[in-house]
Amino acid sequence: MPLNGSDLDLSASQPQLTTSRSTRLGLLKLMYLSREGDRREGVLMRQGRGWFQVSGTGHEALGALSMAMEQGDYLFSHYRDRALLLARGMTNYELALAYFGKRNSSSAGRQMPAHASCPKRKIWTALTPTGASMLPACGVAWGMKLEQKDSVVVATIGDASTRQGEFFEAVAFAVERKLPVVFVVEDNGYGISTRTDRMNPLRLKLIHEDVGITTLDARNPENILAAAGPALAKARQGHGPTILHCELDRLCSHTSSDDHRIYRVEEELAEIERRDPIDLVAAELIANGELTPEQWQELREEIDRTVDEEYALAERAPDPSPEENADHLFGAPAKTNAPSMEGDQKWRMVDAVNRVFQEGLENDRRFVFFGEDIEDPKGGVFGITKGLSTAFPDRVFNSPLAEATIAGVAAGLACYGMRPVFEIQFVDFIGPAWNQIAQNLSTIRWRSKGEWTCPAVIYAPYGAYLAGGGNWHSQANEANFAHVPGLRVVVPGTPEDAAGLLWTAMHTDDPTIVLLPKHRLRQHTHVTSPVKPVPFGQAVIRQTGNQVTLVAWGNCLEPASDASAELAGEVSIEIIDLRTIVPWDRETVCRSLEKTGRLVIVQEDVRSCSVGQMIISDLTSCPESWDHFLCPPQLVSREDVPIGFNPICEYSAIPDTERVVAALRKVLEG
Repeated sequence: MPLNGSDLDLSASQPQLTTSRSTRLGLLKLMYLSREGDRREGVLMRQGRGWFQVSGTGHEALGALSMAMEQGDYLFSHYRDRALLLARGMTNYELALAYFGKRNSSSAGRQMPAHASCPKRKIWTALTPTGASMLPACGVAWGMKLEQKDSVVVATIGDASTRQGEFFEAVAFAVERKLPVVFVVEDNGYGISTRTDRMNPLRLKLIHEDVGITTLDARNPENILAAAGPALAKARQGHGPTILHCELDRLCSHTSSDDHRIYRVEEELAEIERRDPIDLVAAELIANGELTPEQWQELREEIDRTVDEEYALAERAPDPSPEENADHLFGAPAKTNAPSMEGDQKWRMVDAVNRVFQEGLENDRRFVFFGEDIEDPKGGVFGITKGLSTAFPDRVFNSPLAEATIAGVAAGLACYGMRPVFEIQFVDFIGPAWNQIAQNLSTIRWRSKGEWTCPAVIYAPYGAYLAGGGNWHSQANEANFAHVPGLRVVVPGTPEDAAGLLWTAMHTDDPTIVLLPKHRLRQHTHVTSPVKPVPFGQAVIRQTGNQVTLVAWGNCLEPASDASAELAGEVSIEIIDLRTIVPWDRETVCRSLEKTGRLVIVQEDVRSCSVGQMIISDLTSCPESWDHFLCPPQLVSREDVPIGFNPICEYSAIPDTERVVAALRKVLEG
């Protein structure tokens, strides 16, 4: 039967959380079970039966944290938290499956060992960059507070990662919102081989003590319990976060790819061995007459046998199938009713977006809006959220000027079960959020084999064609997002499409990037029919023709349309509005190309590694579509140059009517 912390007596008497003999003995068993799993993996590595190991040796006493936690609490774990994972109910066999990367492990072999995930036990899917889990932890804690739950988030992090900006942002956000989160810094003094004593912000007093910092010797589980009890109680009572600064020792190399004997002297290694937490706890129990040496020996032998058996069983378990590698990259298409937005009126895109946001907030309390300056009276720099915070003050909030916070909190809030719709003020400012978007939001479903979902919408005004924006207010960069597996990327070009695509995005279970072309945000357009949800991957033909296929999206629909009008009577042009970048509608483009034999793509993004190049490469590399071409396709694009402030710089860089006309004439000559 698989061993875990639930098999051991880890009960503690409340409210003092003092430990009984059975609890102390249970903790010792838990710690040794964790140690023996690590030892067994080390043996397997030396035998060539495994690819990688992360050991929690020396961190075992942290399993005591679980005694202060309740069933509804969430754990955001560090990769040395083997004992804590066992204490929260994961089994040794499950960890063995993860070590071998097996199909039935918590990630189906997609994550390294020690990167646990279990929604049932509220163990969030772990990240290798440990600092990157702190903001999602705050997102879950914020969800708890919005729902007025008395649950708590425990988020553990290595001491080296506390120098990452996202850790500081998480602490700041938790303090600002008085979130029910306890940050546990596992300070073993090293970041691989680098000493952290002169880098750790807690040792350097870079975080104000008013945050609530408790420093403790975490080699002793009694110390951990004494500190964790008040910290979690404080969080449950609505008094905000605490940082538990846990001093302990890493009794092993950083990973199986490292050898700490290269950078740690023999005297240091001997000293930390004398502080082995398992030896200390066992010696205390024996000295107190609560355990005999013979009983301790029998206990270890029993656990040794069970661990060996379970690792042998796990090694024989099925491996992942190559055919399943793309499973759980995306969920099923969204199914939703149409928003109640009538047609036959003049509309601006900004009004359509505002109205669809309002309807979402009216109909589903899970929607939460967050972004820089989105509250009234400003309602966002483009007025997209005007009036929403007045009507829904409990779910529309200004964010700090911190894009990583916006994206990271979105990830946690979405995994918790809310539906965040978060604004990046301009897509040009996406850089600080990139770690969360590319490494976290986009991978959550895939790396947890679909057990965690992340229904987050990140929207941003984007693009040029408004003079004076300069380099940091005028970028079109959809290819950056399209390159990241697991993200849906859409670029609406009309008010009804903006509403329809956003409505679909707001009801899908995948992270979606919605890029709103700001040149078209305030253009008045006559909308003829009621707004309907727009399925992802479905382009629309804006104008039929039979001589040239002209594909565009976003702001570039305008120069495409103007070029077609200039050549009216001279050439029959079919204009396709792609609308969705990921997935893109290959079928519609290919069907048009079959009719016309000529292709021109107009995009605002730079040329190199762009969506336009991707489409051309795809169509020309496939024999079926290649046979349709009568001449080489043409790409009208911004060259590989930033956008300058002076309008001369801007308009000389981006596609215009003249360049589109030239490209159309070129394919007609081919």
